[in-house]
Amino acid sequence: MIRLRRIRVRGYIRMQVLIVNHREVQQWLPMSECMDVMAETLKTLSRGDAVNPLRHAMWLPDKSGLIGMMPAYLGDTEVMGLKAISVFPGNHTTDYDSHQGTVMLFETVNGRLLAMMDAGKITAIRTAAVSGVATRLLARKDANRLAILGSGVQAQTHLEAMQIACNLSSVRIWSQHFDHARKFADQASAAHGIPVTAVDSVKEAVAGVDIICTVTSATEPILRGDWISPGTHINAVGSSVAFARELDTAAVVNSTLFVDRRESTLNEAGDFLFPKKEGAIGDDHIRGEIGDILVGNTGGRESSQEITLFKSLGLAAEDVASAHYIYQKLSKNEAGTWVEFNALKSE
Repeated sequence: MIRLRRIRVRGYIRMQVLIVNHREVQQWLPMSECMDVMAETLKTLSRGDAVNPLRHAMWLPDKSGLIGMMPAYLGDTEVMGLKAISVFPGNHTTDYDSHQGTVMLFETVNGRLLAMMDAGKITAIRTAAVSGVATRLLARKDANRLAILGSGVQAQTHLEAMQIACNLSSVRIWSQHFDHARKFADQASAAHGIPVTAVDSVKEAVAGVDIICTVTSATEPILRGDWISPGTHINAVGSSVAFARELDTAAVVNSTLFVDRRESTLNEAGDFLFPKKEGAIGDDHIRGEIGDILVGNTGGRESSQEITLFKSLGLAAEDVASAHYIYQKLSKNEAGTWVEFNALKSE
């Protein structure tokens, strides 16, 4: 049940909107809890009880960045929402996150705005949480060696999610800039209490590991199929557009492919569309959605030698579900920052 905050002032009912900044998102959306929320959201999608249109993006003329608009409706929560977010890959070398914006949450009885939350932090947490859900389902049960390709925000949150999903024994980190990888390794080793080693080549990073997370801004393949060991699970996360990919064709062809959303993959996933355009795979190369595994409509890993691949694009339904979860927690605890935003004349 949606809780609405309202006060009466001079004959008007003043509606209050919850404002949640990045620190509060971090506080109220712990990774382990977000993984549970994402699992339920993926189930909802697979059951058909959600509306998740393809995202719409407007690029700047010089292609340096874009603003994306991602709406969704979740039937089991009585909410709908919209994420409006800017994506500037060049921010990896600045003090700014590459993803910045807001998630707006609305109720579906009268369409009232309930909350506005920091989209960058929600994106960072929920993206890794979905990879964590996929890894629990698809990685070998004894998987404990991780390689992360990339050293930005998603590298940080994916390390946290992978630690929750698996009992990690070691981590290798690669970045286009070795000094970034080394800094990440030093900080992550201290923070997580496991050995994190910076390496200067992708081939070295992925040799013999059990799990690979690609979280880069690369537009051309960085991970080759002949570098991937049998039995590896891959979370391909960095590319969410049709014209960019992190994996070469062999890496995709040699893997059993699972996705967050089939329709999105067929329209937006360069990691899938490039091999398809080359004639190396067809649409039937997609084994199923992660939600299909969760609801029992399809199986997951079939052998210890199988290479499994989860192609993540990120879905508005995941953002809306995350915002709804935070909204419910703050409402229940009577916490957070509530501001007067709109009014309804009293009868």
